[in-house]
Amino acid sequence: MTAQRHLVGLLLGAEEDWPQAFEAITRAVGTFSHAGAEHVLDTERVHIAPFNLRDRARHEIVIDRLAYWYYHPREWLKKVALMDDVYLLNSPFTFQSMEKHAAYCALIRLGMKVPDTVLVPYKHPVDNVRWAYTSRNYNDPFDLAQVAEQMGYPLFMKPFDGGGWRGVSRVEDEAALRAAYDDSGEMLMHLQKAVEPFDVFARALTIGPESMVMHFRPDQPMHDRYAVDHDFLTPETGQEAITIAQTVNAFFRWEFNSCEMLVQGDQVLPIDYANACPDVAVTSLHYYFPWAMRALVRWTAFCAATSRRSRLHVDTAPWFAVADDPGLDYQAKLGRYQALADAHFERDRYEEFCAEALPDLDERVLAWVSSADFDRVLVETVRATYPPAEHERFLAHFRGLVGLWVSDETTLLGARASA
Repeated sequence: MTAQRHLVGLLLGAEEDWPQAFEAITRAVGTFSHAGAEHVLDTERVHIAPFNLRDRARHEIVIDRLAYWYYHPREWLKKVALMDDVYLLNSPFTFQSMEKHAAYCALIRLGMKVPDTVLVPYKHPVDNVRWAYTSRNYNDPFDLAQVAEQMGYPLFMKPFDGGGWRGVSRVEDEAALRAAYDDSGEMLMHLQKAVEPFDVFARALTIGPESMVMHFRPDQPMHDRYAVDHDFLTPETGQEAITIAQTVNAFFRWEFNSCEMLVQGDQVLPIDYANACPDVAVTSLHYYFPWAMRALVRWTAFCAATSRRSRLHVDTAPWFAVADDPGLDYQAKLGRYQALADAHFERDRYEEFCAEALPDLDERVLAWVSSADFDRVLVETVRATYPPAEHERFLAHFRGLVGLWVSDETTLLGARASA
């Protein structure tokens, strides 16, 4: 039987670590079986070139890490999705929603506990010849300090389109408020009420129907921000965090995204949940990096082998029907949202596929992460990320954390085999 070959395109920016990991694991998987057919994932790094709109795409799936800010490949993605049915992680048709603002609005409508948020006009005019006339006639004067007083300090001022903590300022008083607004320039800014005190900052990385909720410490250097902490949330709060993250993804048709939440007592308050290029670097995820690569390979294989079709645009109706139902309290709505997310990502079919087609993927990932090839990738990444004087320190740091995962995973697989 001739195996069906599925070409997966990697549309990349400056990353080298996770693409090498993804390529190595797909090679290790080799041929896999599903529904009586043999399948193979081939990978190719996508290059930028002129393209004819009638050219037929060769790829079946594209994992995109570039088009959020680089318009030429964004338009190529739109073309191959509309004309050639290429499956995309993520869809550029919802990038507007990834400008934080639309995501805030959607989650507020769904009844999530988003902190009080205000969008304020530009500090400086946008580059448009009609600005002066429009501003003179239609921009109402406003007192930013009064807006802040009504919300209550402390606040955060941050760009409505976010990204990598760019332009984020903590605002304690009027002087800090005016300084932050003056510095915003031509960025359009939100003011958001700070959640204080809070118990823990959680970040959920979601790939398809799988989520990993991690203890995130934003005040630490990047290599220490993700704490290896398995019990920092109660089971109920952890499930709520997963449901919120998967609701965001299924609502907006995102496949590969991270969601940030603050936990205050038994409340989960989402504060940032629209990331076109979620962090999957080995030098930040470390212990959790193998999980991310395994989930990405599984979801990609599932989409390819089952010929999953993209749904490019948001369908708000089923979600808003739940949101607007007066007979449902918050917990009941969360349950309905999780059911909608499970249906969108075909969770039952996905789990059956993983058990049938990729039964030994855990062992293959463990073998690769334990190998000299993984260590080579780690060494190259550390050398490219840190100054020479710090190479040995960070190699020891990351080898220790990944070694902990290897130990934990070996114990887990051994227990599973015994059972």
